[in-house]
Amino acid sequence: MSAVADQDSVAGLAGPVLGDGDFQFLRGFVYEHCGIALSEQKRQLVQGRLVRRLRALGMKSFGAYCELLRSDPDSELGELASAISTNVTAFFREVHHFEALASELLPRWLEQKRREGDRLRIWSAGCSSGEEPYSLAMVLAEALERCGRSVDAKILATDLSPAALATARKGVYPLERIEGVSEERRRRWFLRGEGEYAGLACVHPRLRELTTILPLNLLHEWPMQGPFDAIFCRNVIIYFDQPTKQKLFQRFARLLPAGGPLFLGHSESMHGLSDEFELIGRTIYRKKTA
Repeated sequence: MSAVADQDSVAGLAGPVLGDGDFQFLRGFVYEHCGIALSEQKRQLVQGRLVRRLRALGMKSFGAYCELLRSDPDSELGELASAISTNVTAFFREVHHFEALASELLPRWLEQKRREGDRLRIWSAGCSSGEEPYSLAMVLAEALERCGRSVDAKILATDLSPAALATARKGVYPLERIEGVSEERRRRWFLRGEGEYAGLACVHPRLRELTTILPLNLLHEWPMQGPFDAIFCRNVIIYFDQPTKQKLFQRFARLLPAGGPLFLGHSESMHGLSDEFELIGRTIYRKKTA
């Protein structure tokens, strides 16, 4: 390998160039810490996305960035994962999942949870900027009202990306982001911003009350013990290789009761990856009974 090819910058180019050595380090780091397998074909994508991160940190080379990861990996892990992954989300995305929750699952669970101390818990794993957990919160709040009883019900929303979590915690979105929400729900569950917040919508305090938003790396230890009545992990496992997916499904199964549903994204499948779940609907799986 020539000296020029391994440099972080080359005369005539607008920014740092990701050399072979640094790219191989990043590939190994990202796989170890995030479970994401980067192919050689992803080099230009990684370079383009991380250049913006280098600028934000005031760094002039990928070598300096790699040294930061070596010396203090936890400080930058979330930003790195956010930069190389694509956060595509929307309110009520894949609406059939929310319809199944509202029409079938929640009424049954709420009917069953009549004893003092009974809890209802839903986990949004990979919540991105908050649209998924707040959609879940709308459906849950409406079901609780129909139920007419006080139930200890909460949604846990987790993600690795600090930027996504910051948006989720704010719960403030451009008005065009809520266009896919029904008019009735827009009126009920969003507050229209005024003055400096003109053109923005804020989620209703009731949705915040039902939702806890926390950072979590799915590959690391999970502090929660469960069980969860349902887990949503949609459009997350597409980034993982087969062994990582298998381990993740095993861990999800341990936090679900028999019959508990796991919701995946529209392009994801559990086929050949787990014998602990069975398909019961469009990308809806159920933990098998013993």
